[in-house]
Amino acid sequence: MPQNDVPWTRPVRIRLQCGLERTFTGAYGALDFLENEWPLRHGERHERAVKTCRGALNGTTAGIIAREAFVAACLEAGMPSVLVPWQRKPTAHPARPGRLAII
Repeated sequence: MPQNDVPWTRPVRIRLQCGLERTFTGAYGALDFLENEWPLRHGERHERAVKTCRGALNGTTAGIIAREAFVAACLEAGMPSVLVPWQRKPTAHPARPGRLAII
C-alpha cells in the first residue's frame, strides 16, 4: 500500500465482467483501477469516482465518499460489489486460572 493511500474501513470486493473477484482496500487502488483497467464504457459515475478518489488522496474529500462513488461506478459498469464479511480485530483476554481437582 502506498504511503499516501487513504484506506477504507471496509474493503470493496467487486465481481469483474469475466467472473473473477477483486478486492480494493483504499482510494489509491481504486483510482489505479479506474484509470488503467476500467472497461471501455466510461460513464457519469466513473468520472465522479475518479474525481472523488483523487480528492481523497489530496485530502479534500472523505475516504467514505470516494468508496461509495467507486461502488456506484462499478455498478454502472456492470460489476456488482460482493459482500465482504467484517473482520474483527482479535481481543486479548486474560488467561483463566485452571481448576484444581481435589482428590
